[in-house]
This record gives sequence, structure tokens and C-alpha cells, in this order.
Amino acid sequence: MSALYAAFCAAAVSVLKEVNKHVTEPYMDEPFHVPQAQAYCAGNYSHWDPKITTPPGLYIVSVILKRFFIVKCALPTLRLTPLLALLILPLVLTRFLAYHKRIHPPSILSPSPAAVILALHPLVFFYGFLYYTDVPSLLSVVTTIVLAQEERHWLAALAGAISCTFRQTNIVWVLYAYAASQIAYLRYRRNGVRLHDPLARQATFGDIPWSAFSLASLLPDILPAFVPYALVLAGFGGFLVWNGGIVLGDKSNHVPAFHMPQLYYLTSCATAFCWPTLLRVPSLPSRVLRKMFGGKLRTACTILLCAVVCLMINRYTIHHPFLLADNRHYTFYLWRRVILVHPAVKYLLAPIYIACGWAWWVAVGASSDNTLLQVLLIPLTAAPTLLPAPLLEPRYFVVPLVLMRGLLEGDVDEGSSDDTREKATNASRSSGFRLSPNTSLALEFAWYAIINVVTLYVFVYCPRGEVRFMW
Repeated sequence: MSALYAAFCAAAVSVLKEVNKHVTEPYMDEPFHVPQAQAYCAGNYSHWDPKITTPPGLYIVSVILKRFFIVKCALPTLRLTPLLALLILPLVLTRFLAYHKRIHPPSILSPSPAAVILALHPLVFFYGFLYYTDVPSLLSVVTTIVLAQEERHWLAALAGAISCTFRQTNIVWVLYAYAASQIAYLRYRRNGVRLHDPLARQATFGDIPWSAFSLASLLPDILPAFVPYALVLAGFGGFLVWNGGIVLGDKSNHVPAFHMPQLYYLTSCATAFCWPTLLRVPSLPSRVLRKMFGGKLRTACTILLCAVVCLMINRYTIHHPFLLADNRHYTFYLWRRVILVHPAVKYLLAPIYIACGWAWWVAVGASSDNTLLQVLLIPLTAAPTLLPAPLLEPRYFVVPLVLMRGLLEGDVDEGSSDDTREKATNASRSSGFRLSPNTSLALEFAWYAIINVVTLYVFVYCPRGEVRFMW
């Protein structure tokens, strides 16, 4: 066991001890989850709180742990369920990141430093200490993806089915796991026609329809692997028919609505958290500026794109009543003191959203092995989970954030470029500012640690009456 992972486990256990010591009553969503779990622990499986909107996977895991370890289903012991998922997460993330680096993963009990640090992601680490579904959900989704990449499709489908018991929208990530594994299979298979899937840094808009047609023509080759996932999809379809929709319980406060800015929030959130890794790319800020304003044509395209983004913001920004009324979340203050401080602010953020998008495109393109379809698959699968969600909730971003971070794990190709002008400036770019992999990893660790320490300190030790501040 690595020293970093041992320190991670010790820190997580210590934090849970402090949370249980100071947060002695169920908080936020826990007043719904805890009684439901206790009803299951008592054998009352017919009881269901109509305010709960997610399936019972979390409670079933707690019942299993109770049977194995003979513990009571009190609040402190129920919080061990997400903690256990958090402690296992670096082991699975190691295999996930090894796939992106095209290396063999280390021993199961020797998680990589990058995996441990990714498990420290503030939107992941914080929810390892509350009785929430987030960390078990993420663990099951990443396990599904890893098993699919290893071509263990029946096990992947089983893990995917389990993931849907934590959060029903995970069905989208089950399909992502299958699609990503088949894109890799078609790209690297030795015999037969290969998929048209150029490296992201070399791809143009014209490659998108060509890749789509190429994939469609190869569907017969990948349909056999879809059989176990089809069974999961059929089971999910049965659930939709039985439930009358995707939302369990409180449907009135979770009515789907088209919320286009969610993708803008995702991209900016990913940039805010992952900037140390993005800066592995030489001269990233100047390259983004060239993408946006490097000539009259690009400047005109940026202005047009800004207009489109502003139109989407104007027509599809949703001021959810939960967001406006609940001052226990940081998003409340972000919305009140940034977005709503002046009517123009939300439009002034449009160039920032575009710059963040370009930063990610340049960074994933600089990775030596990322392909066009591999990159596009993440937003294509994130969209069905985010666009219908009317509430701005950072927890909804966790899975795509982890997948996006995985795309940055490959070696950076300093000489990569996508047009003649950039080819002429390769030498200057290679000598421009960049962070080495070790430096960026250390900086990423420090960045996450600072955010976690501040967030957890405020949550545990600085309540205002009954109010505690959290994501």
C-alpha cells in the first residue's frame, strides 16, 4: 500500500470522526435517506418516503453491511457506507487512469498518486462523509467503464445495473461505457476495416460526419458486445413504464426542463478544478487566445458563437426556486452575488465559457492518444443527464468531470498543431510556459486539499445556528 493512499485513508477516517462528532443530526438530504435506510434495516421493505427521488441502492448496501458487520443502522454507522466507497474509489480510478495512459495498472493495493488525488476532488471527497448516493454512484459508474474497457462486458453490465440503483440517470453512463469500449475496439483491432477516428488534434469538422458514417457501417461488428447492456437497458425501460417516468417520489419539484447553460457551467466548473492539469499544455492561454482571435475569420466566428451562447443564456437560463431559496449551498451565493448582481453579468460570462471550452479542446488534443470520437462521446452522453435538469447542482457534474480529467492523463505532444500558422510556432510554444506532470500533479493535490480543508472546516466548525454551508 502506497504512503499516499494510506494517508488518504487515515485522513478520510479522521474527517468522518469529526463530522460524526459535530454533525450529530441528519443534515440536508440525510433526513430523507437515514429513516429510509433504517426502515430497510428493520426489514420494512414496503416503506418508501415519497420525497426521495433516487432508487434504493444506497440503503440496500447499508443493509448488507449491517448483516456482515452486525452494526446498528444509526447515523454514524450509516455514514460508513459512502466512506467505504470513497476508500475503494482510488483503487478503481487507478485502472481507469492507466487505460488513458496506455499502461498496465499497478497492484490492486497500490493505487497511483493521480488516482488518489482525483479521489480528493472536492465534489467527490466532501460527499464521502454524508449519507448521500454520490460516491457509491461514482464508484459503480467508474467500475462499469473499467470493466467495459477490459472487455468483461457481462460484469460491466452487472456493475452498470448496480449503478442505476444509486441514481437512475446512470443508465446514460452504462451506454457510455459500452460505446467507449467499442470505439477503442474498432480503433485497435488487428483485422478488418478500422473505424475512422482521427486524433483530436488532427480532426476537423468534416471528420465528424465521416466518423459517424464509419461507425454506422461497423455496427454489425459491435452488436454482440451490446447484448448484456441491452438487458440492462430493457430493465430500465421496464422501470420507466412501472414508475411513469424517470423521477421517483417527488416529481413535482423535479420536472424536466431544457437547461442549455448547464453545459456552460460544466465546462467552467471543470476548468476551475482542473487548471493545474490543463497547464501541462505549453502556452495554453496564448493558444486559446489564438483559437478565439487568431485572425479575422476566427474573431468573427468567436463573435458569432458569443451571440449564440448569449441567446441560449437568455432563453434557457432557469432560476430554480430551490437555488434561490436555499442559502445552505455555495451555489446560492454564486447565483445571488455574481449572476444576479446585474442583468448583463450572465451575458458577460459568455466569452469565458467559450474560452474554457477551447482550453479543454486544446488540452485534450495535445494528449498524444485522444481521438475525435473519444472526446466527443463525453459531452454527447453528459447532455442527456444535464440538459433536462432545471437545478444548478455541482454534484450532477461529478461523473463527466472525472471522465474529462481522464482525458488529460496521456502524455502531452508538444509539437501537436492543427493549422499552418501553429506549425510555424511550434518551437516558440515548446519553450512557452507549462507545468511538468509532477508539478501539475502536486499543484492539483494542493488545490484540492485547500478547497477540501476550507469547505469541511466551514461545514463542521462554523455553523450559523442550524445552517451549515456545503456544496
